[in-house]
Amino acid sequence: MKSFALIGAAGYIAPRHMIAIRDTGHQLVAAYDPNDSVGIIDIYFPEANFFTEFERFDRHIHKRSLSKTPLDFLSVCTPSHLHDAHCRFGLRNGCDVICEKPLVLNPWNIDVLQQLEEETGNKIYNILQLRLHPEIINLKNKVDQGPKDRIYDIDLTYVTSRGKWYSISWKGDETKSGGIVTNIGIHFFDMLIWIFGNVTDAQVELCQYDRAKGFLALERANVNWFLSINHDDIPVELKKAGQRTFRNISVSGEEIEFSDGFTDLHTMSYQDILNGGGFGTAEVRKAIEIVSLIRRVK
Repeated sequence: MKSFALIGAAGYIAPRHMIAIRDTGHQLVAAYDPNDSVGIIDIYFPEANFFTEFERFDRHIHKRSLSKTPLDFLSVCTPSHLHDAHCRFGLRNGCDVICEKPLVLNPWNIDVLQQLEEETGNKIYNILQLRLHPEIINLKNKVDQGPKDRIYDIDLTYVTSRGKWYSISWKGDETKSGGIVTNIGIHFFDMLIWIFGNVTDAQVELCQYDRAKGFLALERANVNWFLSINHDDIPVELKKAGQRTFRNISVSGEEIEFSDGFTDLHTMSYQDILNGGGFGTAEVRKAIEIVSLIRRVK
């Protein structure tokens, strides 16, 4: 049984990590968050040590690293601008790290993490759950097995409505979240590059606080993309039905339906890592490079 610690226990995504740790048969032994609204831990790991002060959490983790029961993994679920610091913390304490997206906000931060991986012998794994979604895997297999010279035309629209709280939170601060292109778009850009190859051209038509739109030329695809957190961009018929999220990807006119199948992807990601797989620092670089570029040319 592997032992885990988790940073960012009060966040939205933390319960998916707790479920993944539990459902893969392992143990969360320590958690940290400056916010103490973490009663969710009782459902999964009520015996986990909990800290609201990083210094005490640091001391606890360091003591374990010197003991006969060191930690195996640190799960990082903190605001995006803190990911690289918390990954470094995990590596320096002898842990492998499982980090939420995006791993970092800028590609040059990856270089530092890779150097520390080499120094410590530990590894960082990123959650890239779309690569494990059955429909996305089917699409990749279809493209891989198709004509190598075919260029696909892709339209990607992702609208996920957010309320007024969003602009007040760290997610509304581009210096902390990377803006919506990074915060909600990173998985889609990673998925497109994974399937259709490297970026050869990027154009940004619109990049605002709540909407972004542009064009990507990939080795095997031309992509028109639109991202939004504005509820007004939900199609009217879906609004009437009370929906607040809309995903649509069409590949050369064929719609790819992947609205379902997201429930267990974090658990699948953990199991893949524990089985010796996972997506390391080198895997995330291309997507980080493109979202960083989009922010600079907006």
